[in-house]
Amino acid sequence: MNVYDKDQAPNVSEHNELGKPTSQKTKAPAKEVSAKWLVAALLLLSTPPLAAGVFRLIVLASGTEITLANERFFAVNLPIVLHILCSIVYAILGAFQFATGFRRRRPGWHRAAGLLLILCGLVVGISGLWMTLFYPRVDGTGELLLYVFRLLFGSAMVVSILLGFAAILRGKVVQHGAWMIRGYAIGLGAGTQMLTLMAGEIIAGPPSELSEALLMGAGWAINLVVAEWAIRKRMAPAHTASADVSHRS
Repeated sequence: MNVYDKDQAPNVSEHNELGKPTSQKTKAPAKEVSAKWLVAALLLLSTPPLAAGVFRLIVLASGTEITLANERFFAVNLPIVLHILCSIVYAILGAFQFATGFRRRRPGWHRAAGLLLILCGLVVGISGLWMTLFYPRVDGTGELLLYVFRLLFGSAMVVSILLGFAAILRGKVVQHGAWMIRGYAIGLGAGTQMLTLMAGEIIAGPPSELSEALLMGAGWAINLVVAEWAIRKRMAPAHTASADVSHRS
């Protein structure tokens, strides 16, 4: 028997210390509360970089003075505009995909939002890669390591989303969820990078080009480590339930 997602796992009864059966449904309220906290945490993490992105859009729209630091955005502004707008949708809407109770009650919303997230996530990743490859580098921020990190993680985000989409087309719900979580974790890297850069400056002072690149790379790495932990935790109940049903059969 295949169990694709913990939300779809069979309602197998458990037993408490007194030997009395306890339905998994009694755990649902606690899981929904936990999911609400997760959604709130993801929204909080994404707020600072999204606010910075909105400020960037305001600067572009206001026709502010062009400097060496921003002239590349004014020269070709479509990629940065698409990147920011799609990042806003991807970060905010994506957080609500972790609201398991809401997702279970409204599967149609989950599918419609998922399609929009796939589109926005691909635009975020591809526009980020385009800017990395074709925007001229500004003196003082052209560290080769950071350039490599952006290419590596940007490509990983696009590939993760595509693999997640391919998985759901084949009916592989667990694999779909795992790849979409990885893509979302990379997409939220900017929020964690603000924290790693802040921590690095508090501990060691203003970062050099090399240390800044390492701290930004650490932001992406931390998100992926947390994502892998969440994926394994999410998959464990489904595998346990599947094994138990198979044993009973």
